Amino acid sequence: MAPDYRYRAEILDQLWQHGVQPRDRTRPELVHDFVSDLYRYELRRLRERLLRKEFPKAQYYERVVQVRARYRLLAMRPNDWLAKH
Repeated sequence: MAPDYRYRAEILDQLWQHGVQPRDRTRPELVHDFVSDLYRYELRRLRERLLRKEFPKAQYYERVVQVRARYRLLAMRPNDWLAKH
């Protein structure tokens, strides 16, 4: 039987902002990898928009910083997302 994982409430709130709702049996490493994939996708999309000249190059850095700010929880280790028993 798979172990149960209790995610911290503030982590669940942040995950919800990305449309991610892990179950109690969802490994935190799997969720972390998924959110990391979302982050990289957003950065690639931003780069594509820059190349299509949808915004000036001078704005690119600030936009990257904004994307990073939305994904701060990736700086944490997946096990730190769990509530301590």
